[in-house]
Amino acid sequence: MRRSLMAAGALVAALALAACGAMNDPLTAGSAPTQSVSLMLDWFPNADHVGLYTAIQDGYFKQAGLSVNVETPGNVATPLDLVAAGKVDAAISYEPELLLARDRGAPLAAIAAIVQRPLTSIVSLGSRHITSPAKLRGKTVGDAGIAYQHAYLDTILRHAGVPVSSVREVNVGANLVPAMLSGRVDATLGAYWNYEAIQLRQAGKRPNVIPVQDAGVPTYDELVIVVRENEIANRNNVLRRFVQALGRGYEAVRSNPQAGIDALLSANPSLSRRLQSASVRATLPAFFPSGGHPWGWMAPAQWTAYGNWMLAHHLISHPAAAIGAETNQLLAGQGP
Repeated sequence: MRRSLMAAGALVAALALAACGAMNDPLTAGSAPTQSVSLMLDWFPNADHVGLYTAIQDGYFKQAGLSVNVETPGNVATPLDLVAAGKVDAAISYEPELLLARDRGAPLAAIAAIVQRPLTSIVSLGSRHITSPAKLRGKTVGDAGIAYQHAYLDTILRHAGVPVSSVREVNVGANLVPAMLSGRVDATLGAYWNYEAIQLRQAGKRPNVIPVQDAGVPTYDELVIVVRENEIANRNNVLRRFVQALGRGYEAVRSNPQAGIDALLSANPSLSRRLQSASVRATLPAFFPSGGHPWGWMAPAQWTAYGNWMLAHHLISHPAAAIGAETNQLLAGQGP
C-alpha cells in the first residue's frame, strides 16, 4: 500500500507540472539523478524573485528533478560575464544589458522573461509636481550614469518637445532615493515604479511616477533569464524543466500572493515585509504576458523594435546583437 501511495504521489506531481506545459513537455526527470542549475540574481533578493523562492519552497524544481542554487552578485555588472565564462548556468538580467553583452560578442540569449515590461521610470516627490515629461524643463534629473538611461532621457525629452539643453542630468549612482529626498535632484530616471516609488509612497512622499514606455521609450522586458546559447541545445531538457518549474512558481504566486510573499521572506528574513508585500502585489500583472501566451513569453517584434532603438542611439553597433537574442522554445507548449 505504501508503494502505491508513493507512486500515486509521484504521478500527481508529474501531472501538476505537466499542467503548466504541453502534453509532451519533458517536465519530470524520470529515473535520472537530480541535476543542478546555478542561477545568479540580478540584484539582492526582492519581490521580482518571488516566483523563484515559491518554486523552491513548494518543491517545483525538485519535482522536475532539479536542484537550483541561487547566488547573489557581488557587483550587479557581473552576472552576464559569469554566465558567458561558464561560472554559473544562468542569470537574471535585463533586456538592454543582454543586447549590450551580445554587441561585445558574448554568446548569450534570453530563454524567458520574468518581468514583462519596463520597471524603469521617471520618479519625483509629489512636492515637485512633475506629473508629465513636459514638466522636466529646467529641472535636474538624476540617474545611475548608465548610457542607455541617458538615451532614455534624451528620447523622453525630445518626445515631449522639451529642449535637451534645458535639463541638467546628474549621475547619482545607486543613491536615487537619497538624491530626491535631499533635494539634490528634482527627479530621477532609473528608479523603479515597483520599488523606489513604493518606498517613497510608504514614507508619505506622494511620488509622481512616469514609466519610460509611457514617455516615448520603446517597451522592453525588464528582467529575463539568460544562458549561454550553446546550452539551449546541449541542456535543452534541463533548461526546459527549469523554466517551466519557475513559471509554475509565478503562477502559484498569482493564485496566492500571500503565500509567495511568505516564501520570499522565509528565505530572506532581513527584507522588509511591508515593502516586499506591496511590491509583490504591484508587480503581479507584469509577471505575465498578454494574448494567451505562456509564462515567460518574449515578443519577437518588441525585441526587434527595442534593438533598432539601441542601434539608432549608438548603444550597440552590430545589428546581429538583436537578432536571435531571445527564444521562446523552452516555454510551456513551445519548441519542437
